[in-house]
Amino acid sequence: MKGIRSLIVFILLLLAAGFAVGGEYITLQKIQGEVSVRPGVTETWIKARSGDLLKADATVRTGQVSSALIVLSPTNKRISLPANVIVDISDIRDLTQEELMLKLTMEKVRASSYEWKNKEMNTPNTTINHGDPKDKKESLAESNTELGILQLNGTRVLYQNGFYSTSALKTLEILRQYPPLAAQYKNRILVAEALEKANLKSEAMNEYVVISSLPNIRKEEKEFVQSKIAQLKK
Repeated sequence: MKGIRSLIVFILLLLAAGFAVGGEYITLQKIQGEVSVRPGVTETWIKARSGDLLKADATVRTGQVSSALIVLSPTNKRISLPANVIVDISDIRDLTQEELMLKLTMEKVRASSYEWKNKEMNTPNTTINHGDPKDKKESLAESNTELGILQLNGTRVLYQNGFYSTSALKTLEILRQYPPLAAQYKNRILVAEALEKANLKSEAMNEYVVISSLPNIRKEEKEFVQSKIAQLKK
């Protein structure tokens, strides 16, 4: 376990220099309905206003019957946010294949660490402190999938705007944090298709293989996945 943590720290240090949205500034425009911004790592959401300047560590959230427009300058790229989405501004960026592979490795390490922790917690005869507020908070976060769904809606916005690498990475992170969402076909297929669009054919095929084994997959969905696997094998 110590080795896994050391690897995570090492990878984070390698990625730290490239985490910001490079050289651009981002504004919110055409706000309609309930739109809020969370600056940095705080848990406080602030009502957004048209013309707000967003930093790379900000997060945007839209409510029901709401929308907003994100404008990146000086490229003037525009990203429409529909209702019920959460988008991290740091994910609105392109990654090189080397960066993507490094981050995928980090996410796999985190997923393995998470599975190891769950197995340890479920080991018979293990003493569990049911009064530990940290355990309760983690359990609540895992069971409350509403927040995860909003974030997944945001990863679809990333995908639709061509940010395939960050779409795949963010979706994998969300599925790790909310296990019930990982069993849904529509969520897993987003990862596979984003990796395929990012030209990581081997990783995409691995995802398609996982999807083909989902317990509730429909016949037509399985046929589609199998056709994808056959295409990637060529």
